[in-house]
Amino acid sequence: MAKKTKQIASCNFCGRPADMSEGLIPSAVQDGLYICSECVQQIHEAIVEFHSGGNKPSAANVNVDMTSVPRPKEIQSFLDQYVIGQDSAKKYLSVAVYNHYKRLAQVHGDDDVDIEKSNIILVGPTGTGKTLLAKTIARLLDVPFTIVDATVLTQAGYVGEDIESLLTRLLQAADYDVARAERGIVFIDEIDKIARKGDNPSITRDVSGEGVQQGLLKLLEGSIVNVPPQGGRKHPEQKMIPVDTKNILFICGGAFDGIERNIARRMNTHVVGYTNNGKRVNVDRENMLSYVAPQDLKAFGLIPEIIGRLPIVTSLEPLDRSALRRVLTEPRNAIVKQYTKLLEMDKVKLTFADDALDMIVDKAIEYKLGARGLRSIVETVMIDPMFEIPSTDSKSFTVTKELVIEKLKKANFETNIYN
Repeated sequence: MAKKTKQIASCNFCGRPADMSEGLIPSAVQDGLYICSECVQQIHEAIVEFHSGGNKPSAANVNVDMTSVPRPKEIQSFLDQYVIGQDSAKKYLSVAVYNHYKRLAQVHGDDDVDIEKSNIILVGPTGTGKTLLAKTIARLLDVPFTIVDATVLTQAGYVGEDIESLLTRLLQAADYDVARAERGIVFIDEIDKIARKGDNPSITRDVSGEGVQQGLLKLLEGSIVNVPPQGGRKHPEQKMIPVDTKNILFICGGAFDGIERNIARRMNTHVVGYTNNGKRVNVDRENMLSYVAPQDLKAFGLIPEIIGRLPIVTSLEPLDRSALRRVLTEPRNAIVKQYTKLLEMDKVKLTFADDALDMIVDKAIEYKLGARGLRSIVETVMIDPMFEIPSTDSKSFTVTKELVIEKLKKANFETNIYN
């Protein structure tokens, strides 16, 4: 006989599960009914507000104070401290976030003008900073922000996460305050992984591709969605929380590997080879993504309906050698600064020689892994020193080009590395 799983109690007012609350108070009239301490506090505040004449506005009706909202240039300056380059993407993000605050601050008067949200899609190769931009901008915002991965999403009824789980993460980020969650921002990473698998009809359903795109339409456009507070079908008995997505800003990012061929075909050029067309188009063949357009996304596998709900399309540039060199040392959380701080805690001064940094950058370019490749190489080079130095009396340590070559050979990264 199958063992029954223990059901987790939750608040019957807001749906907050027991492990997310300070405590649940059971009903004295009917078994199985609970109210959480947070709801009790809100009820108490509502009663106090009622007796005080209702001078205190509710959380759902509080307008954003635009005097405290950073301007687009200030947002971009903040991003510059953590992300190297990508000025175009930073500008799009800064304006989108600032306009999102304006939408939240708008007061509906006699003019009937309703500012609509402009969801964004970021296109760029791996390791160029799409997710880092999202994580960095989340530090600056005064609205709930969450990052979700589209690769785990499937249609309802299939193995994987339901599309509504995106809003469950946002509710958790807002501490289950629905009014705050309805003003939040969601970053959907790996959006290219839910592209249509092909135009040819199939006997099987595209449950993790076009099916997910169809389900995302209502979220991106704006509608009232019933969200499971504990995230999905594991607790079918749980009470749903209605969330209005009208004011939620969605930012999508994806590598769209291979979309360059669609762009080249549209522009009547070729990624490689020759052409006999007399009219040559002067394009930057090293950065074809800078010419990305909605029709290229459609050819890649996104359905027209979802492209229409992501009106702003911008691209991230591949990082060249100088940009990768700056990534190593300049940002606030640069890789070199992180390891320097780690060894400072052991009272050891860490130094990277210039030729060692150049070697690390050269190998990252060769492996074509972008900024992520930098960290992988530095981790490989530093693993032995980080293991040995804490047990010695060393006061300083220098990473040289020769050390980088030695450690990469030892880790079998290279079998024919140059000297």
